[in-house]
Amino acid sequence: MAVHCGPDVEIENPDGVTDYRSSAWAERGFCSKCGTHLYYRLTGSNDYILFAGFFGDAVPFELKEQIFIDSKPDYYEFANSTDNMTGAEVFAKFAPGD
Repeated sequence: MAVHCGPDVEIENPDGVTDYRSSAWAERGFCSKCGTHLYYRLTGSNDYILFAGFFGDAVPFELKEQIFIDSKPDYYEFANSTDNMTGAEVFAKFAPGD
């Protein structure tokens, strides 16, 4: 699970992070030492998406949205009601236009 944190994310040790351009509109950040996936960043808006586990239990999050819902495995279903976006809807919302 991930948290959409917006553009106001500060990386304390940017030399310890390697960015990988995973699409025309996003990058993924990895620890340069161990390879752990740290974030997903939308390059057009500079919005960061971070794993909820980074925040521990101190921040109470609420699951409000699921993306790529059409690719979800059949073996799980979240109990609460969420806004759901298919892969096509995600690309239409975040991918740069032609």
